[in-house]
Amino acid sequence: MDFSAVMSQLNYWAVLVAAVASFVLGGLWYSPALFYKPWLRAAGLNEEQLRHGNMAKIFGVSLLLQLVAAFVLALFIGAEADITFGATAGFMVGAAWVVTAFGVAYLFERRPLVLLLINGSYNVVVYTLMGAILGAWH
Repeated sequence: MDFSAVMSQLNYWAVLVAAVASFVLGGLWYSPALFYKPWLRAAGLNEEQLRHGNMAKIFGVSLLLQLVAAFVLALFIGAEADITFGATAGFMVGAAWVVTAFGVAYLFERRPLVLLLINGSYNVVVYTLMGAILGAWH
């Protein structure tokens, strides 16, 4: 199958919804309701440092990056995927590619295991969610 045929079969609304869903999940995951405080400690940050960031840039680029991730995941799982295949492929991408890549980097950077667990599990959940959305929505 050629690339233009693959591109024509993509459900761009599903890609957009998957990206927004992962962005919203990130807001919850790193909120005080879930992992904000342990993430802050493990990342070696404090609230004062967070206040000095350009939040429009951080949130805007984060959403754009989630859109790229959802788009490529949609290409990866294909137009024929169902919810089970999409969720399974998303889980595998998160667990086998993202977490392992983080793990290697975190080992060399001497980052704490708890940071890998927080960030890694977020990615496993978010890619599983994106894959399920993309697989369910043909």
